[in-house]
Amino acid sequence: MPQVMFDTLLIANRGEIACRIIRSARAMGITSVAVYSETDRDAQHVRLADRTVALSGSRPADSYLDIDKLIAAAKASGAQAVHPGYGFLAENADFAAACEQAGLTFVGPSATAIAAMGSKSSAKALMAEAGVPLVPGYHGAAQDTASLRAAAQQIGYPLLLKASAGGGGKGMKVVRADAELDDALASAQREAQSAFGDPQLLLEKYLERTRHIEVQVLADQQGHCCYLHDRDCSIQRRHQKVLEEAPAPGLSAELRRQMGEAAVRAAQAIDYVGAGTIEFLLDPDGHFYFMEMNTRLQVEHPVTEAITGLDLVAWQLRIAAGEPFPLQQAEIPCRGHAMEVRLYAEDPQQDFLPASGCLTLYREPSPGPGRRVDSGVREGELISPWYDPMLAKLIAWGDNRDQARLRLLAMLDETAVGGLKSNLRLLKQLLAHPAFAAADVDTGFIPDHQAALLAPLAPLDSAFWAQAASAWLQSLPEHPRQDDPQSPWALRNGWQLGLPANIRLTLQQGEQQESGCFTLSDLPAAGRHYRCGDQVFVPWDGDWLAVQQRDPLASRAQAAPAGDLNAPMNASVVRLLVQVGDAVTTGQALLVLEAMKMEHSLRAPADGVVSAVICQEGAMVTEGQTLISLDEDSDASNQPTTD
Repeated sequence: MPQVMFDTLLIANRGEIACRIIRSARAMGITSVAVYSETDRDAQHVRLADRTVALSGSRPADSYLDIDKLIAAAKASGAQAVHPGYGFLAENADFAAACEQAGLTFVGPSATAIAAMGSKSSAKALMAEAGVPLVPGYHGAAQDTASLRAAAQQIGYPLLLKASAGGGGKGMKVVRADAELDDALASAQREAQSAFGDPQLLLEKYLERTRHIEVQVLADQQGHCCYLHDRDCSIQRRHQKVLEEAPAPGLSAELRRQMGEAAVRAAQAIDYVGAGTIEFLLDPDGHFYFMEMNTRLQVEHPVTEAITGLDLVAWQLRIAAGEPFPLQQAEIPCRGHAMEVRLYAEDPQQDFLPASGCLTLYREPSPGPGRRVDSGVREGELISPWYDPMLAKLIAWGDNRDQARLRLLAMLDETAVGGLKSNLRLLKQLLAHPAFAAADVDTGFIPDHQAALLAPLAPLDSAFWAQAASAWLQSLPEHPRQDDPQSPWALRNGWQLGLPANIRLTLQQGEQQESGCFTLSDLPAAGRHYRCGDQVFVPWDGDWLAVQQRDPLASRAQAAPAGDLNAPMNASVVRLLVQVGDAVTTGQALLVLEAMKMEHSLRAPADGVVSAVICQEGAMVTEGQTLISLDEDSDASNQPTTD
């Protein structure tokens, strides 16, 4: 093990990345210190760390974004170094400077480098000076509506709005017409302020049919910088990555070299130190354009680790301690192919609305060669609306792309998620799609193939109910009598004297019920299933569905009145756009919700008049809570639309 200048590391983050950093620190003999908000008191990263420090508060602004609290936690724990992970303050120059001023080693680049590249606007100016190709756009300091509108008209539509201070799709909007601009600007600025504490935006020409290619760089304190090959991150929803692979398929050796060398020049232009990523857009003609630099570890770093055999977190720590990186560019390994998918708590059928609540069922695939799971949750955990909805990353490696793809698909088949919506079924559909198997991908892949990828679940037919009944009966516990353990009267298997064993069941899945008298010998094998409390989860059409037993005589709960618009998720109310008495039209935005740092507009399902507003700006609301009541046409749906 290399000698390092610190023996205790504070991890200024949470969730999956905090758990990931803890593993590498432990392998290097470094004591890990986790920080946690009130919401995360029982989180997985808290359980794994060697020491913990409470930050208090639930909102990110009161915990993981509070620089003073983090510095105080580092000092109180005896840490000599701070790893920011990704997200939160990972690309915040003030945080890096505060660590330095407090005598702490910041595991990452200098505050100056973060400031130079952390702002997309200043980064583009630097790249322009260095002769790196740029997408036409505006990255000026003037941020008033008039200046941004003038820039938009000069660039032309379609237009892309981006938060200057961050990434991950926060503060990013596609604007296709002038009439959409003002609302999109206001929403993007609010999201940018909420996620990164900075509302500044940049504008770019929105390029269609491009691929998102990025290059991993690693630079030590001695001035040596190299690139660790490339990744394709084109499979995205809501401008956020869903699936990544390395190396990017279909690129010529010459194009890889050009992009890699451009990435190194970009890093060297700001005296970069540590792990970073240069992101490019690649058009169908093979021209690439600088998009941004992430001055931190990327979510998708495991695919690079899989093809190079390098532990990037360990090298971040070693470089921060002053150790030189020993490999020259020609010595960087590139073996086989790797793929990663991000397992999210979200509802793909509802425009990927984030989901929160209890993770009732969570099972990961079994370990094995070429298999890796990076997660930060466990079964029974409450998924909060305050943070990113990612549950885990599943990574597969193979000798070639198709082997990696099939291995990852097998891992997803072994994965089980229940109790809240997830994108598990979508990920399976993605990997199995013929166009993806043929590496025919670009950033429009999901919208282009949504009919196949986002098709509704197959109807619950007799085969489903037979499978559900079999699973339910097999999962029933046996309760032998204490005074007579062999008594058949104590068994819950439908035993009857002289007759076939059968049980009458009324099972419910969602709003659907099925009743029947089931004979055990006639039922199909239950197959894989899980009992969690009073529910049994059974696989169906790529998803996991919860089945419960119901009293057939009990009345069903009444549905909400047709005019009630209910919250589709746990969230906070950002803006109310109507008041009692307002006449509204179908599709009109009535209020704006924020969940997991993304905004979602709640829209009227039909023409009508607002009869009640049952919430206020700044309030937290829970899924299903009535927010607005409308007097509307009798045949209108009671489900609002969102975007």
